[in-house]
Amino acid sequence: MAKIKTTATEVNVTEFIQKVVNDVKRKDSFQLVEIFKNITGCDPKMWGPTIIGFGNYHYKYESGHEGDMPVAAFSPRKEAIVFYFAEFENRTELLEQLGKHKSGKACVYVKKLEDINLSVLEELTRASINYITAKYPNK
Repeated sequence: MAKIKTTATEVNVTEFIQKVVNDVKRKDSFQLVEIFKNITGCDPKMWGPTIIGFGNYHYKYESGHEGDMPVAAFSPRKEAIVFYFAEFENRTELLEQLGKHKSGKACVYVKKLEDINLSVLEELTRASINYITAKYPNK
């Protein structure tokens, strides 16, 4: 079985964000750390080389594949800030209210925070966390 690349690391989150080249993404990332800390009650931790995660859960699929992931996470990438959300029931409706973004199966891409409604971002984050923690309760 392939080794999981996205694992918690000891890389300092503040130092990682300070290295983000784009000034707006760097400022937005520090703001997002505070938003996600308030929502999750968890301190940020680096997952893999570029994902800033909060909290964690253990998943196990029917195939036997299992691992740990952050309950909430984002990544300040070159092209956009990437948010990782579960596929919960009213996700599409909330995304329609978010503002300027692109989305994939689990990822939502935003150029800068001023393009979106932060209250909706918080609602998306809480709904995703609720879905994850219900599906994968800590045992």
